[in-house]
Amino acid sequence: MATQDVENTTPTRTQITENNEKPHRKVRRWLWVLLGVFAIIVFGLIGAFAGYRYAVNLRLQKLNNQIALVATTQYQLGLQDMEAQRYDTARKRFEYVVQLDPNFPGATEKLTEVMMLMALQSTPTQAPTPTIELTATPDLRSVEEMFAYAQELMRAKQWKAVIDVLDMIRSENLNYRTLDVDGMYYIALRNRGIDKIVLEGNLEGGVYDLALAERFGPLDHEADGYRNWVRLYLTGASFWGLNWQKVVEIFSQIYPSLPNLRDGSGMTAAERYRIASIRYGDQLAASQDYCGARDQYRNALSMAPDSKLAPTATAVQLICQPPTPTPAPTFTPSPTSEVVATQEPTVESPTPEPTTATP
Repeated sequence: MATQDVENTTPTRTQITENNEKPHRKVRRWLWVLLGVFAIIVFGLIGAFAGYRYAVNLRLQKLNNQIALVATTQYQLGLQDMEAQRYDTARKRFEYVVQLDPNFPGATEKLTEVMMLMALQSTPTQAPTPTIELTATPDLRSVEEMFAYAQELMRAKQWKAVIDVLDMIRSENLNYRTLDVDGMYYIALRNRGIDKIVLEGNLEGGVYDLALAERFGPLDHEADGYRNWVRLYLTGASFWGLNWQKVVEIFSQIYPSLPNLRDGSGMTAAERYRIASIRYGDQLAASQDYCGARDQYRNALSMAPDSKLAPTATAVQLICQPPTPTPAPTFTPSPTSEVVATQEPTVESPTPEPTTATP
C-alpha cells in the first residue's frame, strides 16, 4: 500500500512538461498582446502622419493656387497700366508678380520693358547725337541737366557714358530720382554687358556687368541666356588641350546657337569646335577607333574645307569601311553552245577513185 501511495503522488513526465509549458504559454500570450498593442500604436502614428501630410499638401496646393491667381491678376493689371502709360504702377505690379513667382511667364520681360520706358519718359524724344564724348573736365551742370544728358546718351546707346553720368549724379545727390536712376543703371549695365560679350569678346567683363545689373532688377531671358552661354564657353575652354572629348561635347552645344561667340583669344565657338573635332579624331585614330575618327573628321570638314585633313580622313574612311572586291564575271553557256561543244566534227571520207585491172 505504501508503495502504491508513493507511485500515485509521484508526477508523471507529461505532468512535468505541462507544468513547465504553462509559464511559457503565458509569456508567449503576453508577447502577442504587446506586439498587437505596439502594432496598433505604430499604425496609428503612420495614419496620423499620413493625414497630417495630406492636410499640409492640400494647404500648400491651395496656397499655390491662390498665389497663381493673384500673380495672374496683377500681371494683367500691369499690362493695362502699361497701355495707359502708368509706368510706375505697372512696375510695382510686375515687381510684385516676380516676388510671388520668379518663373511667371513674361513678368521679367515686362518689368525690364517698363523700367526702360520710365527711364525715357521724362524728356521728349530728340534726334540722337551720333558722337557724344565726355570731357575730362568736371561737369558743373545741375543734376537735372546731367539726368537729361544721361537720357540722351541712352538714346544714342552709349552705355559706358550713361554709367559715368549716373555715377556723377549719385555723387552729387544720392537721393535724386532713385527709381529712375536705378532703372537707367539696369538698362545701361545690361546692354553694356551684352555688347562686351557679343561685340568685344570680353566674356568675363560682360558677365560682371550682368551681375551688377541684376542688383537693380532680375535679368530678362535674353541676358540670362547670354550669361549661360558664356559660362558654358568658359567651361569648354578650360578643358582645351586636356580632354578633347569634353571640348567637343560642350562646343557642339554652343555652335548651333552662337557660332561667333569668342573670348579674348579671338577664337570663335565654331573654330574651337572644328579644331577640337580634329584633335579628338586624331586621338580616336591613335587608339584604332577608326570609325569614330572618321565621324570627327567628317564633322570638321563639314564646317570648313581642310586640304591637310582630307587625305587623313580618306585613309581613315578606307580603313573603317574597306571597299568590297567586285566578283569576276562568270560565263554561263547557253544550251545551244553546249550542244555544239559536245558534237564531234564529222569528216567526209573521200570517194574512192575507180581502179583499172592490170592484165
